[in-house]
Amino acid sequence: MAALYYRLTKSEMRRSAMLNTLCFFEIPADDPEALQKFYGTLFGWTFEKAKVPGRFRLYEVKTGADSPRGGLTARQDPAHTIVNYVKVESVDDALAKAQKLGAMVVVPKKPVEGVGWYAVVLDPQGNRLGLWTDDPSAA
Repeated sequence: MAALYYRLTKSEMRRSAMLNTLCFFEIPADDPEALQKFYGTLFGWTFEKAKVPGRFRLYEVKTGADSPRGGLTARQDPAHTIVNYVKVESVDDALAKAQKLGAMVVVPKKPVEGVGWYAVVLDPQGNRLGLWTDDPSAA
């Protein structure tokens, strides 16, 4: 989920600063170029290769000024579906609370170097949900 690694505009930073709100979506793809064509033709979205650390192949999805940022990335496993990320104060606390409420951790807390931390859970009805917190010291 190296997807949050690109620069945000001032209005996006204000929007992304709100806790417990959607801050990012991730679309997995078996063929990223073909899926870019699909979403670009269907909705007029544009894509730009993101500069992310590590081996992630990620394209920033530009859907419009007032929508959450998004990323299109290579599918990590067959169960990898669209994931919406919610900005939380603490990934650790949100993970613990989600598990108490019946969620199952599918991606444990991981860093996006120099940007923040994320994790992914399955909610009690099997939907993937991402948790994100900003932290420039993440490594």
